[in-house]
Amino acid sequence: MKRWSLRKPIMPSTIIRLATKDDAQGKGYVHYQSWIETYKDMIPDHYLMRHTLERTVQMAYEHPENTWIAIVDERIVGFSCFMKCPDEDLLDSGEIMAIYVLKDYQHQGIGQKLFDAARHSLSFYETIVLWTFEENDRAIKFYEKQGFHKDGKTKVVMERPAIRMMVDVKQKEEDEVKPWLKQNKDIFD
Repeated sequence: MKRWSLRKPIMPSTIIRLATKDDAQGKGYVHYQSWIETYKDMIPDHYLMRHTLERTVQMAYEHPENTWIAIVDERIVGFSCFMKCPDEDLLDSGEIMAIYVLKDYQHQGIGQKLFDAARHSLSFYETIVLWTFEENDRAIKFYEKQGFHKDGKTKVVMERPAIRMMVDVKQKEEDEVKPWLKQNKDIFD
């Protein structure tokens, strides 16, 4: 007779580190595949057709800076990108440009770790912003859980409405960032 266990399977450990040019193939693949998985029913096909694996690998090679990657079993499975916000009304703010995790690795806390690493990298700014498609309810819920709120700014990206969300970093720092840093200090050592 077979016995079943209700215990959770042991998940392999996740390494979060800054990307280098040597990570271009893996990061580029995650970028390419995540777009297909995330946006196939959200943005027009002609944008997805231009978003080729070759192009995303080249972008990853040319711009490895400001990118955290997640590695599981020696494979890149996700990434987050951050930068100084270019929005004219928030010039002294940071921006999280992207967080993508391959579908098979979602719901394991990897996206949260990538988000936290990007947020920590921007913690010297008073405000952090990001843009997401208005219809991307899953992303909006995730960002709201992180303390972000819609600030009323919108724009059109790839023929789809996008909304800007923001969080006051200094207000949340004491409650969330410092305890997280203590718990995850090995990432930044």
